[in-house]
Order: sequence, then structure tokens, then C-alpha cells
Amino acid sequence: MNANNLHLALEQLRQGGVIGYATEAVFGLGCDPDNGAAVQRLLEIKQRPLEKGLVLVAADMSQLLPYLDLSKLPEGRLSEILNTWPGPNTWVIPAKTEVPTWLKGRFDSLAVRVSAHPQVHDLCLAFGKPLVSSSANIAGQPPARTAEQLTLQLGDKLDYILPGTTEGRANPSLIRDGSTGAILRPA
Repeated sequence: MNANNLHLALEQLRQGGVIGYATEAVFGLGCDPDNGAAVQRLLEIKQRPLEKGLVLVAADMSQLLPYLDLSKLPEGRLSEILNTWPGPNTWVIPAKTEVPTWLKGRFDSLAVRVSAHPQVHDLCLAFGKPLVSSSANIAGQPPARTAEQLTLQLGDKLDYILPGTTEGRANPSLIRDGSTGAILRPA
């Protein structure tokens, strides 16, 4: 990844901007999960209701620890979750009580993923914490799979689109319940 492009993306994130970036299968929209105004703007761009909650994507598990209450997971579940990361596996895990509604929606849990996509990993590592990660589209429409598609669909609403490519996966990440292992959304 070009260092200047990374710098521009980080600058926007630190200023409360909403950016587009490549993930494993589709482009994502991202922002600082701790900035309520940025998250609200991302939801408005997507026309996504707050109640649905959002996904956090991280470079490693340590970035997710401030948001999760791992003590509420049944014994043995954490090791199963960790064995699927990094990779295109999103897990719904109990959230700490102080996690804001703008992230968890109507739930007491949070959807989280440690990405294997090199650009996502490097972006989160450089930012020092996870990003909100939501497919780059208006709710109900197909997500952008290229930077060009994203520019056409939402480019005028975003603060920056980080140049990059997806890994060509056909579908967004598998979503599973961290407490039971049940599949909530197939890949």
C-alpha cells in the first residue's frame, strides 16, 4: 500500500471522516468506532437503521478487547473464534456495557472480525484501533466490488477512497454467534 494513500486515509479517520476501502470480498465503508458523529454519518450514507448494529474490523484481537465482554462467552468458545482469525469470519460476541448504541444497535453484542486482508490489517494497525466496517452500498443495493464502482455509487458522499483491490471472494464474511457457533449469515 502506498504510504501517502495510507496517510490520507488515516488523516480522514482521525478527523471523523468516512472512508471507503477494500476488504476480502467487497469494498467497505469505515470510520472511527468511537466517534458517534462519524458513525451516524456512515449510517446516513448507507441509509442503514441504527438498530441493526455494525461490524468492527481489526488488525488483531487486542484491538477488539476494549469493546468485548469475553467473560460472557461459554468455556471453549474463545479458542474456536480465535482459530478462525485472521480471516473472513465475523463473530457476534457479547459487548461491554459501555459500548455505545451507535455500534451495537438494539443488541447487547457486537459483530467483530480480524481481517486477513493486508490493506485492512495495515490500516487498522496504523490507526491503532478497529474500524467500523460496513459494505459499501446503500442498504439493499449490491455492494461495490471495485474502487471505480464505489466512486460511482457513493464517491461524492465519502471523505476518501483508499485505492486497493478485494481478494475476489464471492460473498461477504460468514457471520456466526460467538456463544453458540450458529451461522447467522452464510458466506
